[in-house]
Amino acid sequence: MSKPEIKAACSLTLVFVFRMLGLFMVLPVLALYTEDLSGVTPTLAGLAIGAYGFSQALLQIPFGWLSDRIGRKPVIISGLLLFMVGSLVAAYASNIHWIIIGRLLQGCGAIAGAITALMADLTREQYRTRAMAMIGIGIGISFCLAMILGPIISGIWDLSGLFLSNVLMSVAAIFIVIFLVPSPVVTRKDLNSSVQKQDIGKVIHNTQLMRHFVGVFTLHFTLMALFVFVPQVLEQDAGYPRADHGWIYLAVMSISFIAIIPLIIFSEKHRRLKQCYVGAITVIIAAVIVLSQGERLPNHIFLGLILFFMAFNFLEATLPSLVSKLSKAGTRGTAMGMFSTCQFLGAALGGVSGGWALQHGGVTGVLIVCIIPIAIWWLLSVTMKHPPYVSSIVMALFPHENNATAAIDDAQALSKKMASIPGVEEVTVLPEERTAYLKVDKRHLDISALQRFGEC
Repeated sequence: MSKPEIKAACSLTLVFVFRMLGLFMVLPVLALYTEDLSGVTPTLAGLAIGAYGFSQALLQIPFGWLSDRIGRKPVIISGLLLFMVGSLVAAYASNIHWIIIGRLLQGCGAIAGAITALMADLTREQYRTRAMAMIGIGIGISFCLAMILGPIISGIWDLSGLFLSNVLMSVAAIFIVIFLVPSPVVTRKDLNSSVQKQDIGKVIHNTQLMRHFVGVFTLHFTLMALFVFVPQVLEQDAGYPRADHGWIYLAVMSISFIAIIPLIIFSEKHRRLKQCYVGAITVIIAAVIVLSQGERLPNHIFLGLILFFMAFNFLEATLPSLVSKLSKAGTRGTAMGMFSTCQFLGAALGGVSGGWALQHGGVTGVLIVCIIPIAIWWLLSVTMKHPPYVSSIVMALFPHENNATAAIDDAQALSKKMASIPGVEEVTVLPEERTAYLKVDKRHLDISALQRFGEC
């Protein structure tokens, strides 16, 4: 990657990190600090936790399309300003209803699609996968930091201080967009970074993909539902002061990350992804059961959190990979857009359902609400096909083949020639962009034959 590409990738990753930190930092503390607000009930507390997901799910794809029309940076800056306004509303809220409104406004800045599209504008095809991977790593880091920093910041400055820190993060992200992120010379069409209306039908009718949309919905549904009661159990039953919760989550995250690294390597190297995937969902079921015993057996809460985040972190890394593998060449952007929508919808409904279940059925009610969708997901995972072990490649095509027998404009002929190369599973060619999207099995790929057609 060139220096401008590295600068673009790093700066846009930072924007993502600041954005997601603000959304996630309230997760481990909101149920505790809303207890003293007027009008609060467990249902409304759960709604406050997951409210951002409703607006994110509703606006994620439209914001991406809007960025194609008016430009990436205006959409990103507008989204960050909405996030800032929502943070200010929540910071000065005097009752739970204004907290919910603030969280809804925070989620209205649905800029993920615009950021990935801008990344596509600022990087060459052959380096775009690396750049997108940086964003994925940044999101994972931001979630872990949020779980640790949320309790620490709120312990020092209370809930209002936590939301005001979100304002500062918004300001920092806006300055990064204005002064550090390069302005694109052209807007590029990138099928791996944006949602294409004509591909939505293809994605919906892919039953294997739909299983993983159900999966990411369930995963974030469960996460939000559990955190309606977990912070209270840590404080009231396990006896951990709320100021110390950040250190508990630091220990939990550290142990879980160390535990899953060998599992990720094993699942890919030995092609046991389905078995590990089903096993991780089974561990989530066990974790939910263990966590439900936290009121009677406080020590179980720590064990339950470790089990949950071991499985959660593995699945959070595996699900996007599976969606990428299963989506047809050139439809990954559409598939990932729908994947993100399901993820945020799961977060929204998980918070509301978890709060409602806690209010009417206690911790047992939350357990039931979580177990039902997880059981459905488990059944879908057991019956799914073994995923293909393929990788996505984006190629910058040469204007002509080396033997000059076919011009790049003959997309159909070019696709057939590339598809005949050993290891190439699928090909989609965009002649006007001089770009090809491929699914390949790297174990059998004849890379030298492929490089006759372009740079990858």
